[in-house]
Amino acid sequence: MKNLTLIIPAKNESASLPKVLEEIKDYECKVIVILEASDIETIEAIENFDCKIVYQSDKGYGNALIEGMSNVETEYLCIFNADGSFNPKYLNEMLNTCRNNLDFVFASRYMSGGGSDDDTFLTTIGNFIFSGIGNIFFSLKLSDILYTFLLGKTESFKNLDLKSKDFCLCVEMPIKAKRNKMNFVDISSYERKRIAGKKKVNEFRDGFKILIYMIKNFFKI
Repeated sequence: MKNLTLIIPAKNESASLPKVLEEIKDYECKVIVILEASDIETIEAIENFDCKIVYQSDKGYGNALIEGMSNVETEYLCIFNADGSFNPKYLNEMLNTCRNNLDFVFASRYMSGGGSDDDTFLTTIGNFIFSGIGNIFFSLKLSDILYTFLLGKTESFKNLDLKSKDFCLCVEMPIKAKRNKMNFVDISSYERKRIAGKKKVNEFRDGFKILIYMIKNFFKI
């Protein structure tokens, strides 16, 4: 996996990120952790790990991912959570699948064989609704549009010209991939319970932003 870089946005993840880095150290991939410079606890927690730290010039989940992507030099990259919910055992399958002339491989909790220990009733309903909108509005054919366990060609990620600084990035990526006629599929995966802390996403506030983003893009406002 020397041609793969994991980009890990890690705001206030001092309790979980060291365990995640310990788990992935034998996968022989490069690691970029994206942090706010003020997040001293997380910075100090990973000072003994072999990873590159990128400090955000702005704020937001989307901004962290965009800045992480811009620093990748390997052929492939994968968005990877700092909270322990993503299982690295899927990396080989995702990478091998992507090599079959694909731009992206999306992991899904809702396909046969998938599941989640961290999903709630509210987030399950939200994902069902937004995935349905994505499939109806944009013909994405994805079963878990809000799940950002995503691996793809670095060049393809950069060609998306991503702009969203917040959680709208999770839908911006597949929408732009579809419009750019890129090739992608989804495969099943199981989401583990996060190690510590709380989810960064606010179901109502961020859900509303994502809905507005999708409507604007459908009508190209």
